[in-house]
Amino acid sequence: MIPGKELLFCALGGSGEIGMNVNLYGCQGKWLMVDLGMTFSGNEYPGVDLVFADLEFIENERENLLGIVLTHAHEDHIGAVPYFAEELGVPLYATPFTAKLVAAKLEEAGILDRVELNVVDDLENFQIGPFGIRYVPLAHSIAEGNALLIETPYGRIFHTGDWKLDDEPQVGTPATQAELTAIGDEGVLALVCDSTNVFNPEASGSEGDVYRGLLAEVKKHKGRRVLVTTFASNVARLQTLGDVAKKTGRQLCVAGRSLDRIIQTGQSCGYLKDLPDLVDPDTAMDLPRGDVLIVATGGQGEPRAALARVAEGNHPIKLDKGDVVLFSSRQIPGNEIQIGRIQNRLAEQGVIVVTDRQSEIHVSGHPGRPELEALYSWIRPQILLPVHGEIRHMKEQARLGVTSGIPKAIFQKNGDLVRLAPNHPGKFGEVRAGRLVLDGDIIAPADGEAIIMRRRIAFNGVISVAADRKGRVEISALGLPLDEDYAGFVEEARRDVAEALKRAGKADRDTRSEAARLAARRAATRWSGKKPQVQVLLLED
Repeated sequence: MIPGKELLFCALGGSGEIGMNVNLYGCQGKWLMVDLGMTFSGNEYPGVDLVFADLEFIENERENLLGIVLTHAHEDHIGAVPYFAEELGVPLYATPFTAKLVAAKLEEAGILDRVELNVVDDLENFQIGPFGIRYVPLAHSIAEGNALLIETPYGRIFHTGDWKLDDEPQVGTPATQAELTAIGDEGVLALVCDSTNVFNPEASGSEGDVYRGLLAEVKKHKGRRVLVTTFASNVARLQTLGDVAKKTGRQLCVAGRSLDRIIQTGQSCGYLKDLPDLVDPDTAMDLPRGDVLIVATGGQGEPRAALARVAEGNHPIKLDKGDVVLFSSRQIPGNEIQIGRIQNRLAEQGVIVVTDRQSEIHVSGHPGRPELEALYSWIRPQILLPVHGEIRHMKEQARLGVTSGIPKAIFQKNGDLVRLAPNHPGKFGEVRAGRLVLDGDIIAPADGEAIIMRRRIAFNGVISVAADRKGRVEISALGLPLDEDYAGFVEEARRDVAEALKRAGKADRDTRSEAARLAARRAATRWSGKKPQVQVLLLED
């Protein structure tokens, strides 16, 4: 699919889901990729941590792909870079903070010297084939969140990335209303916009509000050890917590390797310069309880993160009855059970747990409806293209855009080919847009036989059957709820399989194997109500 004299858009990830953002723009025979992210699997893919967009379509068009522009450094926008950048073989473009985190990923993967990484540090226009690119700073929950203003022969695109409006961002200087209005004054063909919080009737709130909320909350707990968990990437929140520590006379301690990495990267880029000197966990434990403020990773319930280890009592940081944990982060959908487990464990120990439902200690990094409506009025696009959301989010933003006066909204999902110009904009085709998983050290199809079989085993267990020509049968089962009845089941299943093989006589190997499989499975169903997977090994010598 080579773009002609036209402007095309295609999402391979992030449209129909929150995360795994991969967006393509096509023009004059060339493609440009914006972001290359990943997502976490949850329980959908047993034994798998990372999920990627299937890039088959653009891999087949690799000779026409010019580059990858990264909007910011969240994992759902850069997390797939070390797995695919070398294979795609095109330059990367990023602002300094994002570039340093990407470089660390590439170095860890051993490919830093084989991937071209361009640092864009002046926010001036740069050209990639027919695409003129300019970063436009917007507030978000990470340093250097950016929109992209993309100039093409067929019109300009304002690609928001992840964003919000914030008059007190704490870190960085986002574009002003006047600057965004000026972009709209020059004409914008399409606004490609974050849909995450479209159902929120209120604006997301300011990091300045969070600073005041955290300061008030920490002040309430004099004489108590206070631990705050937040997203490691939120440099503004780290700056806030440093300021809160100083204002409340507490020493600052951080627990978590990702926090160490973000602080080091942020300081090398000019952020967090006035962060107070940090104390290590051992020193923090020797201080009077009311003299330390701890920042820890693990607010999403990650089992190996610092907070989970603190809750389990196997971390140098210790919390006692009356100490306080502030969750300065939102629950990512799908993590509720893990987060609740840690909060219950802390509560059982007498630790006071405070979330953003009780105190203003967190705000989202994505726009609510008032912010979306404000941006519409400033940018005034001819077309609205919702992205970065589930289907319901994108459909709702399309409705909101039209009712706010945008002439046309185009709903699309992963794999849809959309023509933005010329003539009548809209969807005109589809390409493959599946999912890949990192399974061990192998990148494999998410709908492949290995994952399908693993799900089946997880639900129903597995039986192994070995039989020879002399009628001897051995059976082993895993995952069946037969603890006390296991021996009886195995004995009956052996007889059933032996009889099935006897009836099959001298039939071909496949027929005999199927007879054994069915006999073992039926025995398991009688004994347990389960329908396990059955593996049969026939010993014919």
